[in-house]
Amino acid sequence: MKQNIPFSLIAPGHVDFDLLAQIGSDLTARAGGAIGLEDTFPVMLRQCIDDVIMTPKTGRRSYEELEKTEKTYIGTRVEIELIALLGLPRAGHLDTQVCGVDVDIKNTMGSNWMIPTEAVDKPCILVAADEARARCYLGIIVARPDYLSAGQNKDAKRSISAEGFAHIHWLLCDHPYPANFWRTQPEITVTKIFSGKSGNARMAELFRCVRGQIIERDVVEAVAQQKDFMRRIRSDKGRGTRDILEREGIVLLSGQYDSQLIRALNLPPCPQSAFISFAPNTPPLIRLARQAGFPDLPDLKQATSMI
Repeated sequence: MKQNIPFSLIAPGHVDFDLLAQIGSDLTARAGGAIGLEDTFPVMLRQCIDDVIMTPKTGRRSYEELEKTEKTYIGTRVEIELIALLGLPRAGHLDTQVCGVDVDIKNTMGSNWMIPTEAVDKPCILVAADEARARCYLGIIVARPDYLSAGQNKDAKRSISAEGFAHIHWLLCDHPYPANFWRTQPEITVTKIFSGKSGNARMAELFRCVRGQIIERDVVEAVAQQKDFMRRIRSDKGRGTRDILEREGIVLLSGQYDSQLIRALNLPPCPQSAFISFAPNTPPLIRLARQAGFPDLPDLKQATSMI
């Protein structure tokens, strides 16, 4: 996606102001207001991409590893999920209807959208994700011929011209969305994590390498590569991931069961479905963790030599 696009709302006097303002207001209201849209849309977009990458099943960790057909399917998935998220009807000659008007939904993981002939002169909801920068976009445009490029592809689709970008009514522009976890880690760390021969070994390495950071459930599933991956993360007669790390001086905490200890250790707020690891580095913190359910934590000097 093009960077440094100014966030703009089409102003009164623009030929499409009334229609775009009405559609934009309806979409925002359906999301529960501007804050609701900012909260739910980025998460939906992240999920659409991750569900196609399917790291737990395929071992792939990035959009670039997808087949061409899979990359195309992301657009279909976004269309389906956006319609469901906003409670839009499946009606009309295009993808949906908003305020009684036929509207097309276009998604891109690149720098532009391809507008089919049937959507020319029609309102289009524009969705984009920039995986490298973890930024997302949601806008609306009436795809007038003057806003489209002169050239077209073999399917007679045309892209939005440089001048046409000025006619997009943005609801979210260059807005952050959840980053692909594996892009946030050094390649050497990722290689080390996945070099483990068993699910326990890989999960233990994950929480050794990535401490003090929220680890979502889907990341744990991807690393474990096992059906009952949640069992592996719990204490299990000294064999579970939590047991292994505890003996090394690292506490593996669950947002659901260890919320009080997470707060006491001054760690980032952890959702109930997520996890975070931490190595207590002072005697008082070690005593606190022992009292909270980690009785086998070694003393500081011993733990330091093992980590």
